[in-house]
Amino acid sequence: MKTISILGSTGSIGTQTLDVIRHDRERYRVAALAAGTNVDLLVRQALEFRPSVVSLATKEAAERAASMLPAGIRVLHGEEGVIEAAAGAGAELVVTALVGSRGIRSTIAAIEAGAAIGLANKETLVAAGHLVMNLAEARGVPILPVDSEHSAIFQCLNGERRSDVKKLTLTASGGAFRDRTRDQLKDVTVEQALAHPNWAMGAKVTIDSATMANKGLEVIEAHWLYGMPYDNIGVLLHPESIIHSMVEFADNSVIAQLGVPDMRIPIQYALTWPERRPSPAPALDLAAVGRLHFRPMDPDRYPCLGMAYEAGRAGGSAPLVFNAANEAAVERFLRGEIPFLRIEDTIAAMLDRFPPEPVDTYEAIAELDARVRREATALQWRQ
Repeated sequence: MKTISILGSTGSIGTQTLDVIRHDRERYRVAALAAGTNVDLLVRQALEFRPSVVSLATKEAAERAASMLPAGIRVLHGEEGVIEAAAGAGAELVVTALVGSRGIRSTIAAIEAGAAIGLANKETLVAAGHLVMNLAEARGVPILPVDSEHSAIFQCLNGERRSDVKKLTLTASGGAFRDRTRDQLKDVTVEQALAHPNWAMGAKVTIDSATMANKGLEVIEAHWLYGMPYDNIGVLLHPESIIHSMVEFADNSVIAQLGVPDMRIPIQYALTWPERRPSPAPALDLAAVGRLHFRPMDPDRYPCLGMAYEAGRAGGSAPLVFNAANEAAVERFLRGEIPFLRIEDTIAAMLDRFPPEPVDTYEAIAELDARVRREATALQWRQ
């Protein structure tokens, strides 16, 4: 029986991870659950899966949860509570599904405790890839990607020599606005941006998919996960989201991983690796799909993707700045404070304002991350 902790258990990835566990209950024990402020859902999860530890974002949320849970479940709160869920509950595998850079410290704590990482929090590697990958290697801890694109690459590389890899290609659905021109994006609403055509995801990731910032984050993440130069990582628009990524080898052969757009497939592979098990997700029927379509990525249409490549190549603090500025801008867009296209303007402004510098400790990362967020949130635009 594998012992698992889930950070972000009430979000999209967290709930789907629990669905995978529910489908194969005899193989897993849930050690800890950490969430934000969705007390009711966390309590239902805790009553069903009986972890030894749960954590919520605030003291008030934790006190409310404690009043509804049996005495055998410890109820914690705040960052220290998340760290305890990650590193103190004895989990063999920690699924890090927290949204944004909040997942960095808890991921590091889990690695230091010797737990394998089911990585669904791409911002961790974007902001702190050098620290996380070096620590994981030193501790002998596997980083198992949960994102569909990186899981696909991980699977395509099984049994292959990394020295034979020529190119990685991430596919992108194009998000909610893939068939709109830039002129048609000026007045789009939050509701329109959240209407993803293929995937069921949280609000932040769905907005990132519409701007293609999400794919930019994945490019940086692929660089760290697979040690691949940025010039050898490509992005291809694939509206059906059936091919999740491809690997091209030195002999020009290409291996691709296919499946229905259902996150339970890559989640389950991270949980069962190196084995495969029956999945609760539907099987792929290519005859029913009929056709697959591909288009080259247009950098003028999706400037966030180009900025991500530039930040990755610049190195140092640049990817952190890209990520922090994007998170702050997306929050402002979701609150109705800025229009959709100001997300990319905010990222560009922060990359100009914060030139690349070394960030070699978690404390330095956290300090710069906070500064970028403050300035991105306070940034005023002329109408």
